[in-house]
Amino acid sequence: MKLGLLIAPLSVCLGFAPPAYLPQKIRCGITQRFLSDFSEDDAPREQSRFEGMQREPTANELAVIDDMITKLSNAKPYELPNAVSRAIRVVSSPRFFLRIAERADEATDAMEKEKLGALAENLVNTIQAVVSMTEDSLDERAKEVEKVVKAASEEDGEFLVPLSKERVEAMRKEVEGLEEESLNEAFLSTIDAWMNKAHQDGMDGMVQIMQTALQIYSGTVISRARVRLQANVAAAVSGEDQAAADALVEAAKEGESSAASDLLEKLLHIDTNEWEMEIRKGIESDVKKEALVSEVQKTMESVILGLENGSMAQRVQAEFLRELVTRIEAI
Repeated sequence: MKLGLLIAPLSVCLGFAPPAYLPQKIRCGITQRFLSDFSEDDAPREQSRFEGMQREPTANELAVIDDMITKLSNAKPYELPNAVSRAIRVVSSPRFFLRIAERADEATDAMEKEKLGALAENLVNTIQAVVSMTEDSLDERAKEVEKVVKAASEEDGEFLVPLSKERVEAMRKEVEGLEEESLNEAFLSTIDAWMNKAHQDGMDGMVQIMQTALQIYSGTVISRARVRLQANVAAAVSGEDQAAADALVEAAKEGESSAASDLLEKLLHIDTNEWEMEIRKGIESDVKKEALVSEVQKTMESVILGLENGSMAQRVQAEFLRELVTRIEAI
């Protein structure tokens, strides 16, 4: 399955689209003022800044929704909480339930109709339970997002955008310091809500900061996934078990890899504004453009396609890599 069928464009969300105004130094106000003014009521879910959640789904996206519905309808009841928590924003959307109802109306098999009806009822109860259980998680993620945002501020507590290299690296340090379980859907939901609030308030500078946070998030989690994948492959080849694979994670970081893989790893850990310069350096030395594109596409297939279909994580990370391919091919 092609990756392009799974996601909606997120260029505006990730900050890759051309800005609506010329970049300039502007003051966005202090973090505490923004945070104290923020509430969930100010950022309704239907106003999500993630582009794929602002409109009716395309035929390809509808196919993904149908795939999720089919898998969930065949899942055991005890499997639903975990599946729902991984794609809560999609599964809890009115459009998802509307599609279940449409499929139930279209079904000619009585058993299929009953199965879809039971799924809708089970999802309502499961979503309520998951939301209740994740309230504490959302609070924790909000605190972590706040730390990332604060890292973008100057010494006086205000923000200057475009962000300086020092501020971007400070944000990166905060994100890379977070555990893997912290960089989840709740983390992305929080950024989505804050980005929406900033957009509603006309704080374009704060929207840029949130976009930078998403870019850093993407590079960080993709890099970690690549390292773990390399360790798992090494364990499989050597016949070791999963415990041995975990032990190889750190070793994989130090292992030999191709020049294209090394360059991709570097690109995942730098500001996206520096991509072109680093790509040119690599191509002028020992990296072939085709090899670099192939390495990115391989990462898409091995990492992105393994994520929950329709999840924020899949959408954001896929758009990040697609933009990288576009930049490489443009050189």
